[in-house]
Amino acid sequence: MGESHEKTVMFQVEPEKEYQAREILHLVYNALVEKGYSPINQIVGYLLSGDPAYITSHKNARSLVRKLERDEILEELVKAYLEGK
Repeated sequence: MGESHEKTVMFQVEPEKEYQAREILHLVYNALVEKGYSPINQIVGYLLSGDPAYITSHKNARSLVRKLERDEILEELVKAYLEGK
């Protein structure tokens, strides 16, 4: 049988978007805490479902998080976890 010559697809986020994702995550996290929600549970709910209702509208957090694609948020979270940031 012949070898598969499929290439690995590269995915990169532009540095400016990376900073934006980090900033937005912090703002959303703080808004959720201020409103008394469990920020981790709410953010996970949003990432799994895509339903912005998991994010409070307090301090414009819902609008801010919708500026990002969910894959951008996931990339930022994985990067922060693995790099210990």
